[in-house]
Amino acid sequence: MQEYKLKRGFKPEMDRIHECLEEAFPSEIKEEDGKFVTSYGVLSKITVWIEGKKLAVDTVADTTLTDDELILDSNKRFRDFLLGATGYTAKERLKQAKKEVSK
Repeated sequence: MQEYKLKRGFKPEMDRIHECLEEAFPSEIKEEDGKFVTSYGVLSKITVWIEGKKLAVDTVADTTLTDDELILDSNKRFRDFLLGATGYTAKERLKQAKKEVSK
């Protein structure tokens, strides 16, 4: 499970997170125990919820799939989802993760 800070102006609201999921992943999104669950490409399960003021994401990858295009598409869509949901680019998220580790 990964937690991501939300940029100022990006409210920790499940409705907004659901919209970001719909934009990034053209697949069915279910709600289970206050968490959104979906799957796409090599990501066999994506679980998303708000924990405190952070976005929590848990993913399960299907390691049996070896199609490079599918892997790249899944990763791009996941990064696009995180950008839309948190407001931070991959580079900014990496910088924050490094800062958290050094604390």
